Amino acid sequence: MRQCRAFALSESVARLRPFLVLLAMLGLAGGFALRMAGHGAAAPYVWAAATAPVLAVLVVEIITSLRRGDVGLDIVAALSMSGALVLGETLAGAVVALMYAGGQYLEFYAEGRARREMRALLSRVPRSALRYDGEGRIAEVPLADIHPGERLLIRQGDVLPVDGRVVDEPAMVDQSAITGESVPVRLLPGREALSGTTNIGAAFDLLVLRPAAESTYAGIVRLVEEAQKAKAPMARLADRYAIAFLAVTVLLAGAAWLVSGDPVRALAVLVVATPCPLILAVPVALVAGLSQAARHGVLIKGGGALEALSQARTAVLDKTGTLTFGRARLVDVRVFAGANGDDDVDADEALRLAASLDQASAHVVAEALIEAAGERGLALSAPHEVSETAGRGLAGRVEGRPVAVGSLSYVGEYLDGAVPPIEGMDGSTAAVAVAVDGRLAAVLLLADLLRPDAAGLLARLEQEGVSRLVLASGDRSDIVAEIAAGLPLAEARGDLSPQDKLGIVRQERRRATGAVMMIGDGINDAPALAEADVGIAVGARGASASAEAANVVLLVEGLAPVADALVIARRSRRIALQSVYVGIGLSGLGMLAAAAGFLAPVQGALLQEVIDVAAIMNALRALAPAPGMSAPGTAKGS
Repeated sequence: MRQCRAFALSESVARLRPFLVLLAMLGLAGGFALRMAGHGAAAPYVWAAATAPVLAVLVVEIITSLRRGDVGLDIVAALSMSGALVLGETLAGAVVALMYAGGQYLEFYAEGRARREMRALLSRVPRSALRYDGEGRIAEVPLADIHPGERLLIRQGDVLPVDGRVVDEPAMVDQSAITGESVPVRLLPGREALSGTTNIGAAFDLLVLRPAAESTYAGIVRLVEEAQKAKAPMARLADRYAIAFLAVTVLLAGAAWLVSGDPVRALAVLVVATPCPLILAVPVALVAGLSQAARHGVLIKGGGALEALSQARTAVLDKTGTLTFGRARLVDVRVFAGANGDDDVDADEALRLAASLDQASAHVVAEALIEAAGERGLALSAPHEVSETAGRGLAGRVEGRPVAVGSLSYVGEYLDGAVPPIEGMDGSTAAVAVAVDGRLAAVLLLADLLRPDAAGLLARLEQEGVSRLVLASGDRSDIVAEIAAGLPLAEARGDLSPQDKLGIVRQERRRATGAVMMIGDGINDAPALAEADVGIAVGARGASASAEAANVVLLVEGLAPVADALVIARRSRRIALQSVYVGIGLSGLGMLAAAAGFLAPVQGALLQEVIDVAAIMNALRALAPAPGMSAPGTAKGS
C-alpha cells in the first residue's frame, strides 16, 4: 500500500478524511433514495456532487505525489471518477469515490492514532535549571539562559540539563540512558557529568561546561533528526505494482475505445480496474495487524512500519535495558566467617540486616537489596540512628546491632580490623560490603543480569528468518563479551557511542538483503533506532527519545512481544498480498470483459464491489491470532 498521501497535505485537508467518507456514503444513498421516491432525474446530480469533492482532494494529492516523483495507483481512481463525471456515469463515479475515500481514511486513522499516543522527543529534557547568582542565591532559569562557567544545583532525581563538571562533593549518577553503563557511577569533584544522566544520590553542584544546545543530549537529538532525514522511505506495497498496473489499464482502456469507438467502454475498463483490493484490502489487513500487535503490548506506528518489520532479516540489539534488565540485581553473597563461630552471620541474615538498614536510603543499590530480600521472603526490621554519606554508604543500628553498608573503603571505617582481600570479582559486578558488630559479615555482589527471555527471543528471531544478530552496546567491551557468551550472535561490540551505533546500523543496512531492525531502550540508542528500517524501543524504561525515534514501541515488560510483533507483521503482509493477487486477478478478468463490451460502467463498479468484499473478508483474517504465538500478556520463551 502506498504511503499515505494525507501526510503530504496540510493538517486542515487531512482532517477532511472522515467527512469525505460520510459525504460519499450520503451521496450514494441519497441518489438511490431519490430514485425510489420517483425523482430519478435528480439522482445523477447528487451522485456527481458526492464524487466531486473526493476527486478534488485526490487530484491535489496526485499533484503533490508527482512533484516528489511518486507515481501511485491513485491515478487510476482519478481517471475513473473523472471519466464517470464527463460521460454522465455518475453512479459509477460515486461508487468509486466511496471506495477510495474509505481506504484513505482507514490508513489516515491508523497512523494518526499512533502519532497521538507518542510523547514528544524532548520530553525527558528539563526546560529549566536551578542556577546560583553572584550572591549565592538560587533561582530557576530557562535552559537558554545558562552559560559556561555558571554553577547549577542538581537535586536528587533531577536529569542533568547540560554537560558540566562536578564541584565540591561527589555525585552518584545513573548514566545507563546515555552510555549504556548499567551500574551507577560515582563522580568525584572535577569529573565531567553528561546531560541526560540522572542524579540518584544527594544533591550536588555542577559547573556548566557547555550550553544546552551543545550538550551531549542535544547532540544525540541532532543525530536522530539527521538519521530520519537521510533515510530513504521504504517502497510501500501498492507502489511496487503501480506503474505496471497503470500502464496495462490505460493501454487496455485505450484499445477498447479505439476498437469500439465508444468512450463509455474505456470508462468501464477504468472502473473495473480501480485498484480496490490495494486501496481497501491492504489497509484492512495492515490495520488488523496493528490491532493484533497492540493486544500483545506492541505499538506499531502505522502500516509502513508493519511492512518494514515483516521484511526484517537482520537485528541489531542494545544490551543494557534491552537484553539485560538495565539495573543492578543481587547475584551472589560472599560470607566472611569470624573467630566466633556461633556469632557468624549467614548469607540470608547479612542480606536481611543490610536491606533493613537500606530502607532509610533512596539509592538504587538500596532498592536492589530490598528487592532481593523480598524475593527471599526475609522480614525486615526498622533501622535506627542512620547516617548516610552520599555515594559511599550508610551506617546505623538494626535490632540494636551496629550495621554499616556501602563501599569497601566506607565499611572499612567501621571494622575493628583490616578489610580482608576479596577474590573472584570481575568488572561486571559491583561490590557492597556489609559490616555487623564491627566485623565484615559479607560482600553482596550486584550485576545487570540477562533477561530470562533474552535467549528465547534470539531463538525465535532466528526461527522467524532473522539470519544475522548483532549486539551493539555502550557498556564496556569485557562486560559485553561476558553477556554475549552462549548467545547466537554473529557479532558483539562494546564501548560504542551513539554515533558508533548509528554507523553499525548503516553498515548492516548496506550488507543486508532484507530490512534491518534495531532494538534498544536508551537515549543513546535513539539515532540508531531512527536510522534502522524498523526501530523497536523497549518502552518499559521510559526513554522518550528512543520511543519517539522508533517505529515500534514495547509497552509491556519482557522481550517476547518483539518476536510476536514480527510474526504478526509477516502474517499480515502475507494476507495482504493474497488479497492483492486474488483481487487484481479478478479485476483483470473484469477489465477484459469490460473491454469486450460485456460490462457497462455501473455493472463494472458493482462487480468491483463484489471483488472488494472478497478481498476485505480475506484481509480480515489478520485479526485472528497467528498459530503458535504467545497469548496477549504472556512471555513465551521466558
